[in-house]
Amino acid sequence: MPSVLVGDDHPVVRAAVKMVLKEEGFKQIYEASSGNEVLSIVREHSPDLVVLDLVMPGGDGLDVLARIHASQVPCRVLVFTSQEPMFYQDRCMRAGAAAYVAKTNTLQHLHKAVHAVMAGYTYFAQLPCASVSLNTLQLSEKQMIDTLSDRELAIFQHLARGMSNKVIADIMHLSHKTVSTYKTRLIEKLNVEASVHLRDFAKRNHLI
Repeated sequence: MPSVLVGDDHPVVRAAVKMVLKEEGFKQIYEASSGNEVLSIVREHSPDLVVLDLVMPGGDGLDVLARIHASQVPCRVLVFTSQEPMFYQDRCMRAGAAAYVAKTNTLQHLHKAVHAVMAGYTYFAQLPCASVSLNTLQLSEKQMIDTLSDRELAIFQHLARGMSNKVIADIMHLSHKTVSTYKTRLIEKLNVEASVHLRDFAKRNHLI
């Protein structure tokens, strides 16, 4: 009997995902509301499938994904998130995900992704060709964002949401000084004049 873990910090989302999974024949469904819980349940129960959000307390989603992959537990990971596919789908593929579904899609896409993954296939959206769909400014900014490491991208989003260095340090288990260093590096890499402009940059690229 296949088992599945739903990792999402929103109870309403978990309930909707569980409905889809029950329709797909899953009887054993575990739930987690933080990255640490996800990793703990994966280690303890080795579910066949993990439906994972990228934005949860207790661990950056990409880091959680990479740690699941590194643990060598034979489970497949389907990322179900509100994060922009243009910036996250390829990163998730590289980190070991078998599927990526944006929450802006209908639940039918989630049905199809679950079905594909459990049949041994992958499920990823066909992203529009950058040269056609993006204007010059957006293309240039996407190229800058693509140069960021997963940790830099996570810190960038936290800063753009207005979090202080101290709060980010606590969330990501880093020192205040390390976050400050990342902040300086981000300002340089993204070619913005000051941290206040990081929010505009993130909003323009649908990262917050």
